[in-house]
Amino acid sequence: MPGGFQQLGGSERVTGTLILAVFTAVLGSLQFGYNIGVINAPQKIIERSYNATWMRRQEGVRQPQPIDQATLTTLWSLSVAIFSIGGMVSSFLLGTLAEWLGRKNAMLANNVLALLGGMLMGFSQYCQSYEMLILGRFVIGAYSGISSGLVPMYVGEISPTHLRGTLGTLHQLAIVTGILVAQIFGLDVILGTDDLWPLLLAVTVFPAILQAALLPLCPESPRYLYIIRNEEGKAKKCLRMLTGRQDVTKSLSEMKDEKRRVDMEPKVTITQLFRMPSYRQPIIIAITLQLSQQLSGINAVFYYSTNIFIRMGIQQPVYATIGVGIINMAFTLVSLFLVERMGRRTLHLLGLAGMSICAFVMTVSLALLDKLPWMSYVSTVAIFGFVAFFEVGPGPIPWFIVAELFSQGPRPAAMTIAGFANWTSNFLVGMTFQYIVEICGPFVFLIFALLLVGFFGFTYFKVPETRGKTFDQIAAAFRRTPSLLDQEFKHNSTELEYLDDDSSV
Repeated sequence: MPGGFQQLGGSERVTGTLILAVFTAVLGSLQFGYNIGVINAPQKIIERSYNATWMRRQEGVRQPQPIDQATLTTLWSLSVAIFSIGGMVSSFLLGTLAEWLGRKNAMLANNVLALLGGMLMGFSQYCQSYEMLILGRFVIGAYSGISSGLVPMYVGEISPTHLRGTLGTLHQLAIVTGILVAQIFGLDVILGTDDLWPLLLAVTVFPAILQAALLPLCPESPRYLYIIRNEEGKAKKCLRMLTGRQDVTKSLSEMKDEKRRVDMEPKVTITQLFRMPSYRQPIIIAITLQLSQQLSGINAVFYYSTNIFIRMGIQQPVYATIGVGIINMAFTLVSLFLVERMGRRTLHLLGLAGMSICAFVMTVSLALLDKLPWMSYVSTVAIFGFVAFFEVGPGPIPWFIVAELFSQGPRPAAMTIAGFANWTSNFLVGMTFQYIVEICGPFVFLIFALLLVGFFGFTYFKVPETRGKTFDQIAAAFRRTPSLLDQEFKHNSTELEYLDDDSSV
């Protein structure tokens, strides 16, 4: 039986309420993925719409001119990258919303942004305004920035310890499912047409409506209720709903230990995460893991895969892009079943190593493409391998390991910083990739290959294994002095040794 599910049964059974809560939460991840992938397939169609709007605004001009290529490239790059700007801006609201409204209610309120963004994009063609589309992409990016932090936080806090990795991976599975759905809907036989592309962008409102309808049926995070709000009665009720047991003494005891530590700590701000020695190392790890995800080059493939395949001479690039989406989803499932068996650190290292090799192969094959046309097949296989290795580790691991590295007190601030790092690097790749391609040509992926090698080295020497440990045990390990931590990571690279409660305070 797969490692993620081998402990199910008996008192550890998965309840219907837990399934409903996780499913409802990851609908936000589905929208996140959908809006990453939806802009790719209809690129040429939307560019034609931009040009038509440009020409229409010159009515009355004696010799109207079509939009020049430089302006069109800038408008398109902005349409792609402003999604990430929205995520960057909203990531700073994550901690405040999670503390003020709670995890569940913050997700519920966040759907207002999804509805607004979907409507702006959907009506942009009717209103003959590419500014509306760009604004809609910003708003839906803001939704995704909040969702990308709230979903792993909520799922991690409601999951049993032995299933936290498996259920945490569902966030990434929902993202890649959303990307694949967007790619399929973007086909010219479905919604990827001159008339229907606004509906393609507006589809994101439907999972928002579904999530808003289901969230009132889901319990709030018991950890939030007990540790932050000090509402033990409500926390017990939610624990009983999630576990299906009347006796929740063991789970409550774990939360009491964590609350005792949180109460001993001062309120943790973003600045203190970098100033306090016990938080400095885990926040650096959290940021670097997020950078390893985005600066790996994966979003260059997601955002511009159709254009990449055209450059490679593939006759039906849209179907090759869908192939990328299928590989994406399949290997996320592989990670889901391996994460509790092999561990977070091992999968992340495996993914980084595989991606770097594939990036080197892509560089060589693209450089030889003009002389050896059959190299297009090698490049295609390398891209598929690049995506597969990404979903084994760098795709799912950074999202939920941040929540594991911090106790309840500093977790929202840490998720805010990690989210900002993720979205900032996402924006840089999305905005600059087309320009870097013009400068570097076939050697563009060599940059990502070298970055991946660097991230592999950091992960090998600095990132601990968190599999099977409670939040409190993981946080306790970082309360040691930096010198002791360095010794531990040096001599034990696969498993953290934890101090008991007395020695770790």
